[in-house]
Amino acid sequence: MNKWFYFNFLLLVLGVWNIIERVQLPFFPVHIAFGALGLFFFLFNWTRHAVFSTMRNTSNKQTKIRLANISKKIVPYHRWIGTTALILISIHASLVIRLFGLDLTNEKLTSGLLAGTVLTAMVASGWLRLLWPSVKKRMTHIWLGISLFLLVAVHLIL
Repeated sequence: MNKWFYFNFLLLVLGVWNIIERVQLPFFPVHIAFGALGLFFFLFNWTRHAVFSTMRNTSNKQTKIRLANISKKIVPYHRWIGTTALILISIHASLVIRLFGLDLTNEKLTSGLLAGTVLTAMVASGWLRLLWPSVKKRMTHIWLGISLFLLVAVHLIL
């Protein structure tokens, strides 16, 4: 198991913890539902980074083959899953802004808007890689993913 699997699991636990802490069942706010769905889609896609890191770092050929076969099934949907995450997070952001207003002094709102901007750049770089593949775009996509991961963690902590 790669360290990114553990980081992804910790971020998922942090997200679920935030939901449990903020939600008064049976009332489940729509803006939190869209944010949670967006987080799950992002983490599902980001787990591919953990799979590729594991494939690069393992010496076991059977493990590499098994992970490559799993990843091959997901590849056709990767961009669409990322785009869906962007749409869900955009809906989340618009609902939050409509509910609470655009107060840029609110750290949670500011961190969320920054994460949304990075997610937009990440999705754009993913689609651009389809049209004009290059190592530079690939590395940009990966670093945007790492940045987004950290920004989402900050957003959930605040």
